[in-house]
Amino acid sequence: MSPARGSAPGGSAERDTLGKATEENFPVAPFFLPRAWRDDLMAVYGFARLVDDIGDGDLTPGGADARYLGVPEDQAGDRLALLDAFERDLHRVFRSTGTPHHPLLRALRPTVRRRGLIPDPFLALVEANRQDQKVSRYATWDELLAYCELSANPVGRLVLGITGTESPERLRRSDAVCTALQIVEHLQDVAEDLARDRIYLPAEDMRRFHVTETDLAAPTGGASVRALIAFEAERARALLDEGEPLVGSVHGRLRLLLAGFVAGGRAALAAVADAGYDVLAAPPKPARLRLLREVGVVLRGEG
Repeated sequence: MSPARGSAPGGSAERDTLGKATEENFPVAPFFLPRAWRDDLMAVYGFARLVDDIGDGDLTPGGADARYLGVPEDQAGDRLALLDAFERDLHRVFRSTGTPHHPLLRALRPTVRRRGLIPDPFLALVEANRQDQKVSRYATWDELLAYCELSANPVGRLVLGITGTESPERLRRSDAVCTALQIVEHLQDVAEDLARDRIYLPAEDMRRFHVTETDLAAPTGGASVRALIAFEAERARALLDEGEPLVGSVHGRLRLLLAGFVAGGRAALAAVADAGYDVLAAPPKPARLRLLREVGVVLRGEG
């Protein structure tokens, strides 16, 4: 899925950031949505993708983002300095005077004003990436869920804000779906995360299944690793089940979009299962046909 035409700022760094929408497990701003929704969803995606790229050290080479944010060249590799500068620029989005410096934040400002969005979910995403610089292991499932509250749940809340469909129950269901999608992504990316010296598998579960960090560094997953991944996948599946009624609570094209989110999670879990829960050899990715089939299942309420 490509970004909505006309929604991307003009620079190559910004186009590269928005172009990553095609790599997600779920649709970001599909063609069947109203143009205004697509533009606003892509503006929010641009923010979320960029802050993740800062936190992961995956900025486009050349330092354009650091220059936009006013970070000195000798600090361009300092992720915390970049996140601090990014947060300062984010605050400009919500002020009545002044203009954000980064093009993706300038693109976000009309969305924030048009939809009446508040700073909290955006700030949570920044804080999640700060946490990634300081915390690389999670002792318990509850600790991991608290991280997902910062790193994933704000995205679903912003989708509901853009579409004007928030309610306490929908927010609760959305949080369950977003946390599930984050957990699934962690399962797909165990090897990649470990290469960044991060493990998003609770230490208590690793002990339970007799899995060590050395096991996670192997080229393929042994029986213990695969049993651990299957256990965490079932937890993610339960969260998707908890959140799925969100789809039936809305109508029209929004219902199809939210079905795509849930179906993306289910298709990714199916890919993990099809790989025999060996996520170390290569990140299991769902086939497009499987995703479409899962969308139909979710829309029929058969998930």
